[in-house]
Amino acid sequence: SSQNLSEEFAEAARQLKKEAPRIQFGKIDVTHQHDLRKEFNIREFPTVKFFVDGIREDPIDCKGVRKASAFVTWVKRRTGPSTVLINSTDQAEAIIHADDLAVIGFFKELHNDSVEIFYETAKDVPEMPFGMTASKDVCGNYGIQKNTLVVFKKGKPVHKEVLEDGRQNKLDLLRLIKTFTLDLVTEYNLETSVKIFDVPVENHILLFTPMNSETFDAIYENYRSAATEFRGKIIFVLVDTNETRNGRIFEYFRIREVDVPAVRILNLTTDAKYKMPADEVTVENLKEFCQSYLNGKAKLHLSSEEIPEDWDKTPVKVLVGKNFNRIVF
Repeated sequence: SSQNLSEEFAEAARQLKKEAPRIQFGKIDVTHQHDLRKEFNIREFPTVKFFVDGIREDPIDCKGVRKASAFVTWVKRRTGPSTVLINSTDQAEAIIHADDLAVIGFFKELHNDSVEIFYETAKDVPEMPFGMTASKDVCGNYGIQKNTLVVFKKGKPVHKEVLEDGRQNKLDLLRLIKTFTLDLVTEYNLETSVKIFDVPVENHILLFTPMNSETFDAIYENYRSAATEFRGKIIFVLVDTNETRNGRIFEYFRIREVDVPAVRILNLTTDAKYKMPADEVTVENLKEFCQSYLNGKAKLHLSSEEIPEDWDKTPVKVLVGKNFNRIVF
């Protein structure tokens, strides 16, 4: 909520006052400042913007940061180096074990496009430490031979991404790294919904199923297995249909008890929904569905009632999803 964020923001201001007194924090209630709201195109609340060198135009958006510690890190990375330069294996190990998650860039040299993209990405992921190295000893210790980004979770490597000049962009890396703040499959509830929407991946796949059913374990295993292939491209969400607090989501997707287990893909930007053509939740069916969606070949799912027989009898026609386009357009 705005209140929580406001408190964390104030706490970050207190911490940085000692460390970086040149950085000023301010708060604006735009309900009374319509001109400012319009000038900076404020559409959602709360919005945090960072102005550099007293320049009013093009401030930097600070998105998805919710904790004071992350605010402090975000600001520091914007005003100083965004990653730690690693010269020894001991130093690397210290960073890898300092937190739940850590990201290390292993490079042959520290001057190329991939390094620049890695450096820029680090600025926008204040939730985890970033380090980079061009030391042959350090790269050799982790068995790395090419320019590679490695995500460590609880001290163990969980993902390796080879960085080729010009192939990856900052947004791709940002999406990939941010997904590690979620589980591979994230169960939907009030607490996780905020985290899910903080990750800048617009494609979400949802599995609707009762978690106490006999077939749940097998279905869940298939779902997890498919999720590994689409990390950074599609967020895998699990919705327990036995949980009454999830009722609004069933309504939104028009899911009835007879439909479950059901699988849907939602595009957050367009609000378009897609239904998995196959009924069985197998790894193969899930992968095929996800791939056809990413290739732009999945069919839109229009939740609709059947067309009533007498829809055309009176001067006012009865429209449902299935005849709406044909009649109206």
